[in-house]
Amino acid sequence: MTGKRRRGLSYKEAGVDIGAGDRAVELISAHAKTTFRPEVIGDLGGFAGAFSAQFKTLDDPVLISAADGVGTKLVIAQQLDRHDTVGIDLVAMIVDDIACAGAEPLFLLDYIACGRLVPERIERIVAGIAEGCRQAGCALLGGETAEHPGTMDADAYDLAAFGVGVAERGRMWGTSHVKKGDLVIGLASTGLHSNGYSLVRAIILNHDLDLATVPKGWTRSIGDELLEPTRIYARALLSLETEVHAAAHITGGGIEGNVVRVLPRTMRAVLRRDSWPEPPIFEFLRSAGELAEGEMSRTFNLGLGMTLIVAPEDSAATIEQLGNHGCPAFEIGEIVMGNKGVVIE
Repeated sequence: MTGKRRRGLSYKEAGVDIGAGDRAVELISAHAKTTFRPEVIGDLGGFAGAFSAQFKTLDDPVLISAADGVGTKLVIAQQLDRHDTVGIDLVAMIVDDIACAGAEPLFLLDYIACGRLVPERIERIVAGIAEGCRQAGCALLGGETAEHPGTMDADAYDLAAFGVGVAERGRMWGTSHVKKGDLVIGLASTGLHSNGYSLVRAIILNHDLDLATVPKGWTRSIGDELLEPTRIYARALLSLETEVHAAAHITGGGIEGNVVRVLPRTMRAVLRRDSWPEPPIFEFLRSAGELAEGEMSRTFNLGLGMTLIVAPEDSAATIEQLGNHGCPAFEIGEIVMGNKGVVIE
């Protein structure tokens, strides 16, 4: 025995830096406040966010909720040390699911898990989340940042979020409104959005592709293309003056796997493959990965991030109104009688 007392282990030595967490909160608070709507009650820093439920313009309000994450697109962002756009992807995954019910996104709560909390990196991530919320018109009501030392690599992080919207019950979109003869409108994507990145990364690794490479005919690098943020459709959809019967957010599962979710049991969607343009990133991946067309259509959005089902007389006006909101759209098919499913011809 030496007589010396051993100093106890600290939380910081175990890998959790409370000071860094406090600093991160300071940095991100200003970003969150730029998203606040009039219904937000109080300020940041409490144990929960508060939002007024006085929906005075709605007779029978229904709350619509969704939860999602960004997925392995985050690995590309971490590899390139670019963290300012993945927050937009996170918001898009939530608010565009909510908008598929004809609902207005109200607020969002985020969750960031990281191996090591770097305040400046967290600020860049949350700045992107705030930008996405501003684009969608919803409030970033709060969230949580958790440091997971020893269970995640120091520079790794993951993102998830939960959002809430509201719709008038009698004006909600959905399967029950879809009719034979309705037309399908496709809304242009900005590229891959946030789906299929496990396959994308496999192609990159198998071919040892340099993300800084600018392929022939492109104006920017592969990395730039892969980090292009997901288009947020919510505000454009809510601005429509035409009647929408149903909407499908094209995420994991591709066009067929998502459009089928809003079809009645006795109807199918017949889509024309040549009716919308396909961004170059898809042919690049198709060629580099030697991917079969079935694999492409099950994995990627192929240039369409959202589809709407409308009556034939509303198609032209819907496309025009979407275009006026900066969202190119195309008439891509129709609803016919038959076994439930999607056919792309």
